[in-house]
Amino acid sequence: MKLSRNIDKVLIAVTIFILSFVFVASAKHHSEATFAEGEDTTFVQFEDYFVTFYDDGTKLTVKTDAKTVGEAIKRAGILLDDSDIVEPGLESEINNNNFFINIYRSAPVMIKDGTVEKYLMTANRDPKAIAREAGMTIYDGDEIKSVPNKSFLEAGAMSVYEIMRNGGRTLTVEEEIAFSEETVRDYNLQSGMSEVRQIGEVGMKRVYYNVQYVNNVEVSREVEREEVVREPVARIVAVGAKKSVPPEAATCAEWAKQAGVSETDLSAAIDLIYHESGCRVDARNASGAYGIPQALPGNKMASAGADWETNPVTQIKWMIGYVNGRYGGWQQALDFWYSHGWY
Repeated sequence: MKLSRNIDKVLIAVTIFILSFVFVASAKHHSEATFAEGEDTTFVQFEDYFVTFYDDGTKLTVKTDAKTVGEAIKRAGILLDDSDIVEPGLESEINNNNFFINIYRSAPVMIKDGTVEKYLMTANRDPKAIAREAGMTIYDGDEIKSVPNKSFLEAGAMSVYEIMRNGGRTLTVEEEIAFSEETVRDYNLQSGMSEVRQIGEVGMKRVYYNVQYVNNVEVSREVEREEVVREPVARIVAVGAKKSVPPEAATCAEWAKQAGVSETDLSAAIDLIYHESGCRVDARNASGAYGIPQALPGNKMASAGADWETNPVTQIKWMIGYVNGRYGGWQQALDFWYSHGWY
């Protein structure tokens, strides 16, 4: 009887364990895959990607849901030194399967230029790049050769390079070309707001210098020629130019809409009209320009209607044809006005 009770207890305990395991596994799966909203169930996809690290001859492949290269490296327990190089960069997004990450480990290097010796930690493997990283000038025709360690001081260096000066008197340097910034008015963007429409990118040019020496020391450089390797890309910022029609311009806005000005162009049209004439039908200036559009001579507006002298809708109809024909639209005409003070 006692044995039977013990067996029952064991069976109950095993059953509870199995049910708990199933419940936890189900809950874990549910928490990672779905969540409920009212009567509908929304499925949430957590992407897992295979990522392969190439770390100085070592290959490691892991499955991870890390979003960035830096996050994946941290989760994989890979430690980096400040002078190590990672490609792609740490902020790069992991967005596909079979994603590859290369880690180039820095190593101690000694580089010699005559009696000058410089020691640095670098992940570069190109001797010229290492020399430039060490702050040394490399002239056209110079060679950089790997040489054996010869002293105790060099023993800690994995590689030793020596610059062989071959009497070079020219120097090729790649220099950045700064990008410009352009501002454009956007009449669909509210006044006071701005948006970056195009991120600027620096260009690159290759400059060829003739180097002058005194007592084998560089004293000056003269540009022989230069060539553009990559054109800069301008940074474009849109500034809002859309203005609410002021109460005093409500009547003028109604005339403009009756004449055929669209809601999209209305802000620019009213702005231009008020700059030119204050929306006065009989506005005149010393040159003889007349009416809302300041037509010169005023009778040109007869092409839009015989009542051109007194009807604001007729005058704005003529103005529509003028700004479209000469500038391609209201917004372009207003841009011209802001640049020149007339249209």
